[in-house]
Amino acid sequence: MQQFGCCVLVPTYNNDKTLSRVLQGILDLTANIIVINDGATDNTAKILKNFPQVQQVHLPQNKGKGNALKIGFKKALALNYSYAITIDSDGQHFPEDIVVFLDALAEENTKNVLYIGARNMEQSDVPGKSSFGNKFSNFWFWFETGNWLTDTQCGYRLYPLREIEKLNLITPKFEFEIEVIVKAAWNGTLVKNVPVKILYDEEERVTHFRTVPDFTRISILNTSFVLVAIFYIKPRDFYRRLKKKGVKKFLLEDVLGSTDTPSKKAFSIALGVFIGLSPFWGLHTLLVILLAFIFKLNKPIAFAFSNVSLPPFIPFIIFFSLQIGGWILGEPLSLSLDSITTDFDFLTNLKTYILGSLVLAVLGAFVFGGIGYLSILYIGKRKIAVNNG
Repeated sequence: MQQFGCCVLVPTYNNDKTLSRVLQGILDLTANIIVINDGATDNTAKILKNFPQVQQVHLPQNKGKGNALKIGFKKALALNYSYAITIDSDGQHFPEDIVVFLDALAEENTKNVLYIGARNMEQSDVPGKSSFGNKFSNFWFWFETGNWLTDTQCGYRLYPLREIEKLNLITPKFEFEIEVIVKAAWNGTLVKNVPVKILYDEEERVTHFRTVPDFTRISILNTSFVLVAIFYIKPRDFYRRLKKKGVKKFLLEDVLGSTDTPSKKAFSIALGVFIGLSPFWGLHTLLVILLAFIFKLNKPIAFAFSNVSLPPFIPFIIFFSLQIGGWILGEPLSLSLDSITTDFDFLTNLKTYILGSLVLAVLGAFVFGGIGYLSILYIGKRKIAVNNG
């Protein structure tokens, strides 16, 4: 704890049955403890008088776990701590697992890391709604960040305080624990799981999670994060990677250097081109990521090739889509590239455009996918020949 400048942060609200036992268990390991009394109305304040060696913050009214954690982070930074391990006060976490977080941190290559306890959600005493909620949360965290975790809802965590301080965190209640890990991952913090034990004692445990309102708040937060991820984070990360590596290096490492088979890479290229040429403007990123996930294709390759519809190419895509659609319907259009960007009536020719763009997308997928497959095979054979001397 001293080596890493780490404290234990305990937000608590009306858990007087278990609070004393939790604090005593932590004190057996360390005195670096900060308790945030989130406006408790039970015997919490009285219990805390028995722990004068513990740093305490007493809030006048309950405003939610997220608010309590943010206040706790500020207090820990003011006391010059670098990390905070958060532990719930309802008795479900085992204080001895604090060592698990510290051991993981000691072995980590980077110190900009956020650890989340990974519970065994299959054990018999885990409530069914907790297991479902965790799976739901895990999927959306993966979609928003590209990082798959087995547990994203456990409150037993290690936070890098100076990195968390950089984030604009706005939610006050349970959804805060989703907000902070997503924004931390977007900001470059490594988010990982470490195994922890869990105890659900229904006689002692008091949960303040309100299924309908809190699940609704989490769903609204994830919806907003999905939109941000699709329209900003994923394109930002792609262009950063492309700019950093350059087109040639990106193709060699991320496309050709992938361990996927040539056919899988080719199908990924085909999917990306099909979506990029399709008429589903505004949904290209969402569709290509979802379909790449469903069909287990290479997501970076599919996303890269979906960008065939970059702004400079859009007039050409629309032009050829309209020409193909008109030819199929037997209603050829007299068009020029200039007319598309000036006074062209899209509503009147919408059917022609949609039909033509879908056909163009299919043709483009076959052509680019085929060329990609042959190119990858050729380059692979050349590598083998060079390696064999």
